[in-house]
Parts: sequence; structure tokens; C-alpha cells
Amino acid sequence: MKPITIAIADDYKIYRDGLKLCLGADNNLQILFEADNGEELMEALKTQQPDIIIMDLNMPLLDGMEATKLISKKYEQIKVLVITMYDNDKFIINLMENGAHGYLLKNAEPKEIIKAIYAVHENGYYFNDLVNKALLKKLVMKNNLKPSFNHNIELTEREQEVLKMICEEKTAAEIGKEIFLSPRSVEGIRTRLIEKVGVRNTAGLVMFAVKNGLAD
Repeated sequence: MKPITIAIADDYKIYRDGLKLCLGADNNLQILFEADNGEELMEALKTQQPDIIIMDLNMPLLDGMEATKLISKKYEQIKVLVITMYDNDKFIINLMENGAHGYLLKNAEPKEIIKAIYAVHENGYYFNDLVNKALLKKLVMKNNLKPSFNHNIELTEREQEVLKMICEEKTAAEIGKEIFLSPRSVEGIRTRLIEKVGVRNTAGLVMFAVKNGLAD
């Protein structure tokens, strides 16, 4: 099995060291590099692209919010898992709509961090109670947070079918097996859905499905 490569962007070395120790317990996780600010991260990405970036928000020179937006535009294949001290609904929704694939607090247990890394790598997102509560609050208080989804979207039956299975955390291979399509065809449908809905990644698709009652 090919190792999942990881970059850590956090301005606290003591936290980076602790995270490396935690992730080092899993032989399938490989730390590619570390950065202590967003600019250093973007510079490193010119020569090395990890599978996943563990991103802090409050960093000097270029913060994690802006770095996440840049990465989602320049390096679509890279997944961003935000791990921060900020337990704020507006931060969470903004990050998830602008390219993040998961959001954890720094007091998360090592097991949950590793679980989130695998979920983001395999399914394209990781939604925990923190994100689910923020989503629910957004649905209840729509005027507080302006939604960025396209409106009046018409999805085909096949697109709806694939979207529901994405929300069930099924991989492209698992979806393809159920509906008799190749994983590549499923990825094509997923890409088309992202373009139609007007989101940046799979996490955004799940948010759209929840908001519009398309997820069970």
C-alpha cells in the first residue's frame, strides 16, 4: 500500500513535533515536510505535493485561511485538513466552502486525527460533530452566513444517485461496483457535480446535499 504523504503547516514547533510523534505510530503515514507559515508552505509546494496538508489557521505572513483558498485553486489534488484552536461556526463554514476537506480542533485525540486523515484521503472529506453542528446552524440561520452554492441546479438521476453514495462515504470504486461503472466514470460524475453545484471539493458537495435534503 502506497504511504499517504503529509505536510504540516503550523507556526508552533512543539505542536508539529507532537503531531509527528502521533502520526509516526502509523507506518502508512509519511511526513513529507513542515512549514511554520503559509508563505513557506506555498514555496515548498512548488517542488513537493503531499496527499494531505494539516493546516493551522493563525500563522504569520500568510494565514491558513488564505493558504487553503490558494491551494484549492492551484493544487486541486491536495486535501486540506484544518486543525486549529478556533471553534467558530463561521470559520468552519467558510473554510469548508473555500477548499478545506475537514476541520478538527487541536484538542482532538490522536485516533481522531488519524481517522480524519484516512477519511479525507479515501473519501475526500471528514465531517465530525463540530462540522455537522455548524452546518445545522447554517441551515437554521440562513441569513447569517451567505451561501455560495449555485441556485436552480438540475441533477440527473445518475448524478443524484452518485451524490447520495458520496454522502454515505463510499469510495469511487465502491460506487462504481454498485452502479456498474468504472471508478474513472464515477470520478467524472463527481467532477461534473462539483462544477454544476459551484463548490470546490467533495466536502462542498456533501454540504450542498445536506442543505438541499439530498442526503439521507
